[in-house]
Amino acid sequence: MDITSVTSYRAARTRADLTLAPGEVVLAGGTWLMSEPQPETTGFVDLTTLGWPDLEITDAGLRIGATCTIARLLAWAEREAPAEWTSLGLARPAADALLASFKIWNTATVGGNVCRAFAAGAMIAFLSTLDATALVWTPDGGERRIAVAELIVDNAVTSLAPGEVLRALDIPAAALTSRVALQKIALAELGRSGAVVTARVDPDGSSVFVVTAAVRRPRVLRFVRIPGAGELRDAVASATDFYTDPLGSADWRRGVSVVLAERLRAGFARESHEGAA
Repeated sequence: MDITSVTSYRAARTRADLTLAPGEVVLAGGTWLMSEPQPETTGFVDLTTLGWPDLEITDAGLRIGATCTIARLLAWAEREAPAEWTSLGLARPAADALLASFKIWNTATVGGNVCRAFAAGAMIAFLSTLDATALVWTPDGGERRIAVAELIVDNAVTSLAPGEVLRALDIPAAALTSRVALQKIALAELGRSGAVVTARVDPDGSSVFVVTAAVRRPRVLRFVRIPGAGELRDAVASATDFYTDPLGSADWRRGVSVVLAERLRAGFARESHEGAA
């Protein structure tokens, strides 16, 4: 789409270049910015020219640069990542839950998907399940850190303040060697996911279940073990922000989220039983 209101473009080279003039917005992949009119936007400031590394293995775990494309993350996770980082196997099914073709993955960025904060944000589901933390640059030259699941405060709304820029997403090492799985459902075969449930079971037996797409912000449920069926059902169903739109009613989303979560729970429980036998 032609964004006819835009009259300027700047390539950011240093952090000082991220000070925005009225009407300017930061640009990474731009797949959403270019998808609909932006009447309030008069200038783009390109983040990709800052040269942030796409992926870095650190002492703390994995750092994903905010400008890393979804395609690059998937390729690295499947071909280059340490073999013991089994939880990165969640990246592709999460990306497949996104209403976007593989062509979009080549341009859309991981950070952009998080910052758009859509209820069905695929990278939000992936990162929230792995307890990722967002590193945010503040306009005063400082930085702050916040869990990705907490950065999203509503559908298409984050806690980012004016002038703040997402720099990176950090996945802790403790979450990278876990068992993971995803279940999703949509009313249309190729439509946007109406409910996505992801889960992680750590080596110590503790578990995390995350509901996205069906609720307005990620719902992260933690258990000291794999929960029983009733315990998980009640935890999932108790969310108060299941919503209704043309892609599904709130009651339907609540019901299918319970079913999807139970499928994951039963699968993990069966694996644990077989492993102990």
